[in-house]
Amino acid sequence: MELRNNTILITGGTSGFGYEFASRLIDMGNTVIITGRDQAKLDLTKKKLPLVHTFQSDVSDPIAIKQLCAEVTAQFPSLNIIINNAGEMRKINLQDESIDLDNIVREIGINLSGPIRMIQAFLPHLKSQPSAAIVNVTSGLALVPFPIAPVYGATKAGLRSYTKSLRVQLKNTNIKVFELVAPGANTPLNDKFAGEVDSKSLMQPDKLIDVAIKGIMKDKFEIYPGLARIIYIFSRLAPGIIFGQLSKITEKSLSKPNS
Repeated sequence: MELRNNTILITGGTSGFGYEFASRLIDMGNTVIITGRDQAKLDLTKKKLPLVHTFQSDVSDPIAIKQLCAEVTAQFPSLNIIINNAGEMRKINLQDESIDLDNIVREIGINLSGPIRMIQAFLPHLKSQPSAAIVNVTSGLALVPFPIAPVYGATKAGLRSYTKSLRVQLKNTNIKVFELVAPGANTPLNDKFAGEVDSKSLMQPDKLIDVAIKGIMKDKFEIYPGLARIIYIFSRLAPGIIFGQLSKITEKSLSKPNS
């Protein structure tokens, strides 16, 4: 996939992977559009990346996605790449009766329904372009669940499955479908897990995005940076080993007061 002179929309572009994608892709000569829920963070990102275009939008809101699609395709008719990056990861104790059901399932709307709705909204436009791509950011936890974040792992496993099916259904179109299977990284997403996940094992976002961009340019439809490659191998050969370690971390966390 050529990654120059494209028009690219990135969800969740104010921090972490989204910000690194935006910064790198602008430097490569692309027109880059980012979304986010927080206007203040969008404004700050605009100051850091003056060439970026920003739209306030919430991927968990179907109406917001429809409005975003209408506005972006009108203002940027050459849009040809979407990177579904926005996501949320939380610790959830499923035995905590103080957490209501709407709260528990919140990640589904952001991490799974959001990308699916984004793709369905933008698909007709992408099909009209000479060359197009969809990049879905999943996680190593789509391969082996981390029981302390049960809904997050379920959403990423679901998005991985959906991405594989999408790739088959779009095989004979102009749209290439990529999956970035991200390992744990030093981003705000992992801040809530400080002390439970070894910070030395977290990959730096710039290095991760470097691997992702090289993979997309080489048409590697499943990209496994850093530890994600090891998780992938172990998930096939000995899935119980990694799951056992993640289960021990979960049991220790849940045994703490107020966990």
